[in-house]
Amino acid sequence: MDQIEIRSPKTEAEWKKYDDFRWEVLRKPLKMSHIPLKDNLEDSSYHFMAITISKKILACGRVHMNNEYEAQIRYMGVSDGVRRMGVGTSMVNKLEDKAKTLGAKYVTLNARNIALDFYKSLGYIEIEPYESDIKIPHTRMEKILT
Repeated sequence: MDQIEIRSPKTEAEWKKYDDFRWEVLRKPLKMSHIPLKDNLEDSSYHFMAITISKKILACGRVHMNNEYEAQIRYMGVSDGVRRMGVGTSMVNKLEDKAKTLGAKYVTLNARNIALDFYKSLGYIEIEPYESDIKIPHTRMEKILT
């Protein structure tokens, strides 16, 4: 695998590729239409992508503050071909590091049930079931940042 860098999109073209990747990895498998995954927190959030030297995006994620002490990770996704290779872990670490710099004491996220073991391996605990806007089972999880 190429060397990867985890950073925010820099150009308009990279933002387009980032948005397309989010749809590709999170919504296309559910046969959902190709509409941008946007919400009212896009502009106040911090967006990251794992990108190779050859400019291929392998993972994406976003973090924002819900309040003074709580950060939330959303739109976390990893390409099928690089799962279980450390890319997702690196992405979550980057998102958590950003949350810490923003003053977060803990992070919350709503994990698809197929990703519960992944997040548990990173220290997240299950809190309660969560019904997403796309009507697939999720679980709210939290982690205290140290």
